[in-house]
Amino acid sequence: MTAQRPEHLTPGRVASHLGVMLAVAAVLGVVVAGLAIPFAGVVGIGAKNVAETMDQLPAELETEALAQRTQVLDEDGEVIATLYDQNRVNVQLTDVSRMMIKAIVAIEDYRFYQHGALDLKGTLRAFITNQASSGVVQGGSSITQQLVKLTLVDQAKSKKEQAAATDESYARKLRELRYAVALEQRHTKDWILERYLNTAYFGDGAWGIQSAARHFFDVNAKDLDLKQSALLAGLVKNPYGYDPTKFADRAVARRNVVLDRMAELGIIKERRADRVKDQKLGLKVQATPNGCVNARAPFFCDYVLNYLQKDRSLGRNVKERRELIFSGGLTIRTTIDLDAQAAADEAVSAAVYPEAEAIGGLAMVEPGTGKVRAVAQSRPMGSDRSIGQTYLNYVVNQKYGDSAGFQPGSTFKVFVLAAALEQGLSTSTSFNAQPQMEIPEYEFEDCDGEPYGYGTWSVGNSTSSGYMDMYRGTRESVNTYFAQLEAETGICEPYELAKAMGVELTNPEGKGPGLPERVPSFVLGIPDASPLELAEAYATFAARGLHCDSRPVVAIEDARGNLLKEYPAECQQVMQETTADAVNDILRGVIEGGFASAQNLGRDAAGKTGTTQNGQAVWFVGYTPNMAAASMIAGANESGTPKSLEGVNIGPTTIYGASGSYYAAPVWGNAMRGILDKLPPESFTPPSSVTSTGSTTTDSFDDD
Repeated sequence: MTAQRPEHLTPGRVASHLGVMLAVAAVLGVVVAGLAIPFAGVVGIGAKNVAETMDQLPAELETEALAQRTQVLDEDGEVIATLYDQNRVNVQLTDVSRMMIKAIVAIEDYRFYQHGALDLKGTLRAFITNQASSGVVQGGSSITQQLVKLTLVDQAKSKKEQAAATDESYARKLRELRYAVALEQRHTKDWILERYLNTAYFGDGAWGIQSAARHFFDVNAKDLDLKQSALLAGLVKNPYGYDPTKFADRAVARRNVVLDRMAELGIIKERRADRVKDQKLGLKVQATPNGCVNARAPFFCDYVLNYLQKDRSLGRNVKERRELIFSGGLTIRTTIDLDAQAAADEAVSAAVYPEAEAIGGLAMVEPGTGKVRAVAQSRPMGSDRSIGQTYLNYVVNQKYGDSAGFQPGSTFKVFVLAAALEQGLSTSTSFNAQPQMEIPEYEFEDCDGEPYGYGTWSVGNSTSSGYMDMYRGTRESVNTYFAQLEAETGICEPYELAKAMGVELTNPEGKGPGLPERVPSFVLGIPDASPLELAEAYATFAARGLHCDSRPVVAIEDARGNLLKEYPAECQQVMQETTADAVNDILRGVIEGGFASAQNLGRDAAGKTGTTQNGQAVWFVGYTPNMAAASMIAGANESGTPKSLEGVNIGPTTIYGASGSYYAAPVWGNAMRGILDKLPPESFTPPSSVTSTGSTTTDSFDDD
């Protein structure tokens, strides 16, 4: 079908080239702005007033980009979520079957390629039918006029504009005609038909011909046959009333009207139409899930959305960024590994049931790249609290989630450990770690070089005591050992190192909401943190001191497949490689003979347990050279308010004596074992010079 560019009339020119238009116009009353307006005289509108009204309208109709659905992909290109305000995928006219084109033209505007913006014959027929309808205009609209109306409705930014676009009045009809002329002057017939097929709503959530073909028949628009084309062509008149998923009989009747019209026009033979009319609809309805709640990884999807909506390069404000994401037809390429996600989901859900007054969570981050490979939590996404559903994301940091996190306990000891090594203390640095100690606060230097305070910090052990070095103090997680080590390092450097490694610490002195963070008890994990933050931080050790910001997205492409933005790794060396090597060697002891020895993976792995003193949360953060993961079980009611885990039935068991090694470490171990076959066996670099620098023994506190 070849596009034909009809002659067009401009304001002030008479349609002399179409005698029939003049004749009909003479009968009906007026020719205005090059258009036959047969209804002006009938409703008492003067030709001069109509002409002035037409001249006041813009000469062109700006056609904005149509809203299209966005796809979120995993690292291998599989779709994990679709996001849209309108389920639409634009296609070119050459990608629509010829039968579909013939069907839509036959039923909606059979002389589309012969007339201009206005089909005067159709308009006259509609006028005769509707002349007693009190000023309401129905029928007779050309495809171009229909496109104008669809466009005005689609681009309406307010209720007033929406009402004006759908108002069944002559004023609206005049406006459509003016814009229709503009479209036909500016674009080819093929462009108009293509835009029309992509704009039209076909019902049941399907916008545009490609989505309709996929939704109703699970085929592409280019593969639609006669039966399918006739059905879809019939739907645009009344997408809800003829919806084949709701009103099959009506849909069949409407389809058959289209087939009869195609036979009447000689497009198909009558016997072929009769044969198809006897057939069933042949639906093969395909749902197109929308939003994160239907995603394969709901809370990872939620993380992606919040991450992108914080990106100022994607729009001036959150509203603009959301509109781009849900209407821009983007392809969002993410970092998620579905195998890792499945392993994380299985490990978490097996340990903590959704209805429990506790939250299980796990995040996986790839060292050296910052790619977030999995985000899992025990409470599934949804609105039914009775079965444990929630929309709150507890696993990612507060900037991108819904929780400030939970106290991570002794997992924070590693920041003091690394700061000590950075300052030159050796791994053999030893203290007499007494069961209970009263340590003067002036022993802890703050960032200004002054003592933290002049009170006394009372700290006790919950594990072992005695004279020990970094290896034993860490393996047995001895509080009084690390309290003395922090007195050596000061509070400032461990605090700043934790921030540099990805922990979002924002309230050092307690001037904002919550407890102060930069205090002597920092070493025991007083500040709140999320599993994602700690996985990111420990990934820094695995990458030999190279910290990479966590990122769930690697690139975004626009609707045409062009690169819109890349999200490369953003990394910075935050400690010496030798420091990280020494930390790795020390933390190996936690798994190789320490509290988490049951989680030995049979290859190099390191980690640290964490248990809050009030038993509200238990943790294990561990890593191999190529994957870091943080697992957490935290007591929380249905609104997420922290509570003690003691005596809480988490599903498969009831917690008595909360400990990171007994409850959180197995979640980590099960998740990691689920992906070991994907992780090449690698070894940590053996520690070297850092272990032999600085003092070897510091005994700051004598026995009583």
